[in-house]
Amino acid sequence: MSSSSGEKPRRFTTRNLLERKSSGEKIVVVTAYDALFGRLVDEAGVDVVLVGDSLGNVVAGFESTLQVTLDQMIYHASAVRRGVQRAMLVVDMPFLSYQVSVKRALMNAGRIVQESCAQAVKLEGATTEVLRAISAITKVGVPVMGHLGFTPQSVLAFGGHRVQGRDETDAKDILEGARRLQDAGACAIVLELVPAGLAGEVTRSVSVPTIGIGAGADCDGQVLVLPDLLGLNDRFHPKFLKVYASMADDVRAAVGRFGDDVRDGRYPDAEHSF
Repeated sequence: MSSSSGEKPRRFTTRNLLERKSSGEKIVVVTAYDALFGRLVDEAGVDVVLVGDSLGNVVAGFESTLQVTLDQMIYHASAVRRGVQRAMLVVDMPFLSYQVSVKRALMNAGRIVQESCAQAVKLEGATTEVLRAISAITKVGVPVMGHLGFTPQSVLAFGGHRVQGRDETDAKDILEGARRLQDAGACAIVLELVPAGLAGEVTRSVSVPTIGIGAGADCDGQVLVLPDLLGLNDRFHPKFLKVYASMADDVRAAVGRFGDDVRDGRYPDAEHSF
């Protein structure tokens, strides 16, 4: 929780991630896309706030994350950073911001950190090109979080949102990919839409923490998209999602009551007028 004494709260770091892995204490990760929700989730005590390129779906209404630009990620990350005081801030590198060349990946990661004050960036996959980019980025002092399993920037190749690693070959690729990410310098690995047994095997085989989303309970931590867990995105019902509020209903009801008061002349009244 945030400090109540007026002192600046101690920020969660990559060192804390590794300590959690060693101690077995679970890591709590939540996405956020603006300063207000960044502040609220930070005050709720989450460990890591991820500014995900899922903002393309959640905020911009795109069909996938592929349309999200680097400038959009930096804009939203900068906003979230102004609300977050304690949690570690991690920012997704969007499509084609790191796959084209190591030099471009390095420059774009640097832009994210310089312009948003993020503490880490996240890259998807474990191809040779991605591993080289991770190695270069970490060598200049920027922590990198990896991402395996279903990687949203590859949704076209996957043919939709599908669980990855069900067959032996794909499972082996994910397991080996996790080890390569660790060797390249990744400080943590997101496992998305991976069978629980495989996610547990990956978690036990690497020394860096795993963060699951649709990957079972054996991961070192869990991440959910904030509008999903709040029930704001009430048209999204994947199997892995547990909804902790019904805010879409609350929003519709509250705005409806406001509209009724305006139309009936009850708002503004004397109490709410100068």
